[in-house]
Amino acid sequence: MRPSWDEYFLSLVDQVATRATCDRGKSGAVVVREKRIICTGYVGSPSGMPHCDEVGHDLKKVIDDDGTVRQHCVRTIHAEQNAIIQAARYGLPLEGTTMYCSMEPCRVCAMLIASTGISRVVARRRYHAGGDTPRILASAGVEFEIVEDVVQEYDGQ
Repeated sequence: MRPSWDEYFLSLVDQVATRATCDRGKSGAVVVREKRIICTGYVGSPSGMPHCDEVGHDLKKVIDDDGTVRQHCVRTIHAEQNAIIQAARYGLPLEGTTMYCSMEPCRVCAMLIASTGISRVVARRRYHAGGDTPRILASAGVEFEIVEDVVQEYDGQ
C-alpha cells in the first residue's frame, strides 16, 4: 500500500536520524513545502566541534517542575534546530512549511518553529521535555500533530 505524505516524510525523518552523532534520543527533522523537501536536520554538535560519538556526552542534570531529575546532553543541537539552521545558512525561507520530526519539539525548538513561520509540525512521538510545546505552537497558530501518543524513551533519559 502506498504511504500517505505524512507517513512518507516521517519515514524519511527516520533515515535522517541515522546521521545523529549523539546516541541518546537520536532524532531527525525534515522540512517540506508543497511535498518537496526544503531541508533536514539531525541531533549533532555544531559544525567543527567534537561529537558525542567521538568524545562522549556532556550531560547536565535538569529538574522538572514535578521534581523529576533528568539528564540532557548539551553537546548537541536538536534536529529541529539543525534543520532551521540549515535553512538560514542557505537562505531558504520556512514560511508556510511543514516540519516532520522524530519527537515532539522541546520548548526552545517550539519557540524557534513559531518564529520561523513554519505552519505545521508532525511528530512521531512525544518528548519527555515537551510539556510547553502544544501551548507555544497553538499560541503561534502552528498546527501540531503527534502520530503515536507515547513518550519516546531512550537510555540515560
